[in-house]
Amino acid sequence: IATIFVAPAVKLDSPGPVFFGQTRVGKNGRKFTFYKFRSMYKDAEARKKELMASNEVKGLMFKMEDDPRITKVGKFIRKTSIDELPQFWNILRGDMSLVGPRPEMLENITRYKRDLPEFHFRERMKAGLTGYAQIEGRYNTSPEDKLALDLFYIEGFSLWTDMKLLLRTVTVFFRPDATQGFPPENSSFIPKHDKTQEEEQ
Repeated sequence: IATIFVAPAVKLDSPGPVFFGQTRVGKNGRKFTFYKFRSMYKDAEARKKELMASNEVKGLMFKMEDDPRITKVGKFIRKTSIDELPQFWNILRGDMSLVGPRPEMLENITRYKRDLPEFHFRERMKAGLTGYAQIEGRYNTSPEDKLALDLFYIEGFSLWTDMKLLLRTVTVFFRPDATQGFPPENSSFIPKHDKTQEEEQ
């Protein structure tokens, strides 16, 4: 249903396809095509080299709060996470689940495994649409912090946790700081397992 409204907006806003597909890595290192509604101009990848000096995140990722490669419609669908809706197709195909570590880009896997030794533990779980990393910090969260949140989720996995994370995901859309991430010096970002969850373990 969303495609009926989003597809024309994406096409009218800028030339290019409605959907963006990219190879990602999921459970047990399995590769699959990851889908989103296109939110950038067609030449986004080529323009990234020109903008590297403005990168606001350390490490392998490239992030800019006011990225000029993002279209007008793209800003709206990203802010509301509408751009992520095509991933329900990935879920139906069995590539992903509703909750879990986000599937990583193929080009980053080797470097992450080299620089972050615990990274391979993420591949024990099916990739997810949402998780702690998306709720606690969505924009400028470092790879190290995302990994810490993913490992916390894997260690305390339960269906009850998944239900709570799905409910919390909805509230993220209404937070004014939803795209700001958390300060690296703040070690309190790691959520606590509740008593029910600890008793189950």
